[in-house]
Amino acid sequence: MAKPRELRRRIKSVQNTRKITKTMELVATSKLKRAQDRVVAARPYAAALAEVIGDLYAPELAERFPLLRQPGGKSRRVALVVITANRGLCGAFNANLIREARRRIEQLESEGAGVDLHLIGKKGITYFKFAKRPAASQRTDIGDKPTPSHAGEVVGPLMTQFESGALDAVEVVFAQFKSAVSTPPTTLRVLPIAPPRATDPGRKPGDPGLASGVSSARPSANYILKPSADAILEQLLPLYVRNQVYRALVETAAAFLGAQRTAMKNATDNAGEIIELLQRTYNRARQAQITQELAEIVGGAEALKG
Repeated sequence: MAKPRELRRRIKSVQNTRKITKTMELVATSKLKRAQDRVVAARPYAAALAEVIGDLYAPELAERFPLLRQPGGKSRRVALVVITANRGLCGAFNANLIREARRRIEQLESEGAGVDLHLIGKKGITYFKFAKRPAASQRTDIGDKPTPSHAGEVVGPLMTQFESGALDAVEVVFAQFKSAVSTPPTTLRVLPIAPPRATDPGRKPGDPGLASGVSSARPSANYILKPSADAILEQLLPLYVRNQVYRALVETAAAFLGAQRTAMKNATDNAGEIIELLQRTYNRARQAQITQELAEIVGGAEALKG
C-alpha cells in the first residue's frame, strides 16, 4: 500500500487536473451557445437560396453556367476540402473526420480520380503530413469563429478551377452538427451544383449536410424577374456554393465545441471518481499507520515496565 504522504500528493495532483478540465468544460459550454446560434442563423438563408435556385433552374442552363456543368463520366480530378480542429482534447472528434477523409480518398482513387487535398485545421494538416500525403493548400487561421469571407477564400479558387475544367468536382469533409452530442463526419459535394430534386419527406429544406443538390421546396412559382433569370443565377450560384462551405465551417466549429465539452465533462467526472478512490485508500493507509504507531508506543511502554 502506498504511503499516506504519497497518496496526498496524488490526490492534490488529480484535484488540480479536475479544476483545469472543469474550467475547459465551462469555456466550451459558453462558446458552444454562440456557435449554435451561428449554425441556426445560417440555415434559413441556405434554404432560401436553394429554393430560389430550384425555382429558376432549367436543364439548358448547364450550358451557360459552368457551376452547373455535370461531368460526362467519372470524375478525373476532385478537390477534397477536409475541415478539422486546431486543437485536441475533444475525444475522437478529429480522428473521425480524418477517417472519413481517408475513406473518401480511397474511394475516389479506386474509381480512377486524382484527389487534391485542401486542409483546414492543424490536426488534419499534422496527420496528412505524417502520412506523407501532399496538400494543395492548408490553413490554420479560421479557428472556431468562421466567417463568410473565410468560406469565400477557401472555395473561390476552387470555383475558378472548376469553371476552367481543371476540376471535375469539389467535396467537403466536415462534422455535421445535429446536436451537441451527435456530430457525424459527413462528405458533401458542393460542385457541380446538382439539378433540383424533390424534397425528401422526412427532411426540411436546408437541413445541413444531407442534400448534395438543390432541393426545390415547392413547385416553381411565377416570378417577375428583373433584370433576368440568367443575371440572377449568375450571382446566386457562386453565393450558394460559398454558403455551403460556410455552413460546413460553422457546423464543424460548433461540433468541435460540443465534443470538447463532452470530453472535458467526462474527464472531470472521472477525476472525481479517482479522488474518491484515492481518499478511501488514504484513509485506510492513515488508519493503518496510526494503529502501527499505537502498537509501537504500547510495546515501548511494556518494555520499560519490564
